[in-house]
Amino acid sequence: MTDKYVHGYAVHEAKRLHDQAGSVRDLFHRDTRYPSGSLVLEAACGVGAQTITLARNSPEASFTSLDINAASLERAHTLQVEEKLRNVWLCRADLSMLPFDDDCFDHVWVSHLLEHCRDPVDMLTRLLRVLRPNGSMTVVEGDHGSCYFYPESRAALQTWRCLIKVQASLDGNSLVGRQLFDLVTSAGFRDVSVSPRMIYVDQSTPNLMDSFVERTIIPMVEGVRERALAWNLIDESIWSAGIYDLHEVARREDGVFCYTFFKGTANK
Repeated sequence: MTDKYVHGYAVHEAKRLHDQAGSVRDLFHRDTRYPSGSLVLEAACGVGAQTITLARNSPEASFTSLDINAASLERAHTLQVEEKLRNVWLCRADLSMLPFDDDCFDHVWVSHLLEHCRDPVDMLTRLLRVLRPNGSMTVVEGDHGSCYFYPESRAALQTWRCLIKVQASLDGNSLVGRQLFDLVTSAGFRDVSVSPRMIYVDQSTPNLMDSFVERTIIPMVEGVRERALAWNLIDESIWSAGIYDLHEVARREDGVFCYTFFKGTANK
């Protein structure tokens, strides 16, 4: 799945992930805490952007944070050392071949993984295997189709849609958030519950406009530029105008951006 990760593994992408994690921390984590002594698997931890919050919020739980990319794990390790996280074990492994016995984790945390999977039900089934009976899974995914912004221009909309099309061409699904209930249920989990986690930003929250829109969302779109142009998904002049207009959303006094994530919980 390494070459299928639409956003890439460059240093600027690692920074984007940390900016995103900071801007949506409460949105994702406010209602997730793990009991003392719990063994928790964090699937596809990446650069550790979510790991730090998980570990801080449940200091008496033990986290196995797994990823396939060595460079991402190095960055996660640096963060682990900087933040003095003593309840995290980083592990390099392929999620399609989990190196764990059946029924060995009390809980599983998954965020921003299923959108990159060709077969998300198969991935969830593999995670179900390592979860103990009555154990829980929490999954967070975005949905690029939920986005709206003002002012809205034709160029900005076309540029935004390139993000959805490129990810689909890489066997991913950036609209996966709306499908969470069906996917988790189909994988064999029970007690499935999904809630929308909307983030709305206007100029009354300038810090959020900067951290989420300017430093998270727009760089995410810019990351597919090379593929979008090479695959003739958009004319270069329209792309440039679209990126400019997205920046204008963040800069204008009447600018508004809204996006919905989805958070699901389920039991084995």
